[in-house]
Amino acid sequence: MSINKETLPLAACGTSIGDKIRAAFAVGRMRWGMLALVFFATTLNYIDRAALGVLQPILAKAMQWTAEDYANINFWFQVGYAIGFAAQGRFIDKVGVRRAFLLAVLLWSVAAGAHGLVSSAAGFMVCRFFLGLTEAANYPACVKATRLWFPAGERAMATGIFNAGTNVGAMLTPLMLPLLLQVWGWRAVFFVVGALGIVWVVFWLRNYFNPDAHPRVSAAELGYIREAVEAPAQRVPYRRILRMRGTWAFALAFALTAPVFWFYLYWLPPFLNQQYKLGISVTQIGLPLLVIYFTADIGSIAGGALSSWLIGRGMAAVRARLVSMLICALCIVPVVFAVSADSLWR
Repeated sequence: MSINKETLPLAACGTSIGDKIRAAFAVGRMRWGMLALVFFATTLNYIDRAALGVLQPILAKAMQWTAEDYANINFWFQVGYAIGFAAQGRFIDKVGVRRAFLLAVLLWSVAAGAHGLVSSAAGFMVCRFFLGLTEAANYPACVKATRLWFPAGERAMATGIFNAGTNVGAMLTPLMLPLLLQVWGWRAVFFVVGALGIVWVVFWLRNYFNPDAHPRVSAAELGYIREAVEAPAQRVPYRRILRMRGTWAFALAFALTAPVFWFYLYWLPPFLNQQYKLGISVTQIGLPLLVIYFTADIGSIAGGALSSWLIGRGMAAVRARLVSMLICALCIVPVVFAVSADSLWR
């Protein structure tokens, strides 16, 4: 992506994109350390979410779950997630991203670990509800931290980097969990996943501060961040937001795409296991899921690159993005033939 010259020091105003990026790093690197923290939080967030799908065959056998039980367990995560989204943003604004994110990750790590203590579908429903309720803080907190630490010209790139943690988490889960399962059993898997969040909390507490309060940020980098800070946004009443066409367009787009992602996150591992008699191992369930989510990362990058290329060729921004989204939407059509595939790989 190109970086806005108005948000860069003079040394960055050359003609090369590489020169601009090197100049941005030369100002200071503390903000990239803060970005690493929110990236790893997002990665852990999705390991917590994806763990249940990978372990579903083992859990269903151990607890005699039906498909309806498994669906209800995931339903209660979504209920908690929806409630959390409605409240977390305002809470983060009120108490600050450092304290709010610390509390959220601490609580969702406890909720993730608590899965290892229950022995019924009802117990998993309770754990998933509280996991969803607390994990809803991840995106508002990451966006808030990115806005505080990055100038406008770098913010889209920073957002893309922390958002990549979603697919990284989804890829790591089927690689890591089968190994833990083989050594310690399914209950310990949830304990380890929860413990990873506690480790992150320690790093966050020791290293994250807002730019003005950070003891290790350089004067040059702090000045760079301050120069690019926009004027405080005006508070917009909800009733005004609800009257905006863009609000409903965004909500509709998300309502049509998010269920597809959740469907695959929850149901793809059980489907592959049932359809192709896979076991819970890295080579059996891990490799197919790794390929799928790695491809998703490629598509995420390629979709954005395509729209940027079309805009650079003179196409209107809205039209370019619609073309990119249409191509991506068409790519999913062949999935209807998956149920009749003879083998896993062809």
